[in-house]
Amino acid sequence: MPTPAPTPTRTATGHFSFADWEERPAGTASAAPRLAQATVSNTFSGGIEAAGTVCAYTIAYLTETTGSYSGTELLAGTLDGRAGGFALAERGTFHEDGTTRCSFEVVPGSGTGELTGLRGTGSFLARHGEPSVPYTFEYVLD
Repeated sequence: MPTPAPTPTRTATGHFSFADWEERPAGTASAAPRLAQATVSNTFSGGIEAAGTVCAYTIAYLTETTGSYSGTELLAGTLDGRAGGFALAERGTFHEDGTTRCSFEVVPGSGTGELTGLRGTGSFLARHGEPSVPYTFEYVLD
């Protein structure tokens, strides 16, 4: 029996911008490292078209300008023209030079609509003060 051809990996690129950043302390404000929780809304353009995403993050501040975060983002819109939604698990670090590095992965089983069966990973590098952040997302759609 012949082996089926593997599903091709695709790459989506574009930009996102964020709005409505709301952050609140978690635990004791004088603790080190300091913890916070944040919610934010993003708008994606390019390979991913999604407005008003919902993000929830937990942030560990090592200093006022350095630390790490993890969270989940829910997107609804299109991916290379296919309509649906999915969730991303995100993990990142932010640095004294004003950069934020993040990697993300599709939460298994979270794809809906024409994005059912979506798997993938991506990343971005943001620079403080820039209104638009480029992203790269490599994915497979079964």
